Amino acid sequence: MADSRNGAPGPSERDPSYNPDERDSPCVAVCSTLYDDVCRGCGRTVMEVANWVFFSEEEKRAVWKRITSEGYPRRNN
Repeated sequence: MADSRNGAPGPSERDPSYNPDERDSPCVAVCSTLYDDVCRGCGRTVMEVANWVFFSEEEKRAVWKRITSEGYPRRNN
């Protein structure tokens, strides 16, 4: 994704671990964090969901790695 101002690559394209199939947030709009410890849709804990916007890229990648190894995100539960 190029920077619209100068055609330069965006920050995510400069990161060698960038995966274009990996969205920033694992949310799939199947939220269940009110009564569940882990969301049935994305696999994140309540604290991970609440603090996602404050996580560093490294923290987000660690969560992505864990949840995908557990079979998340899931749209059908």
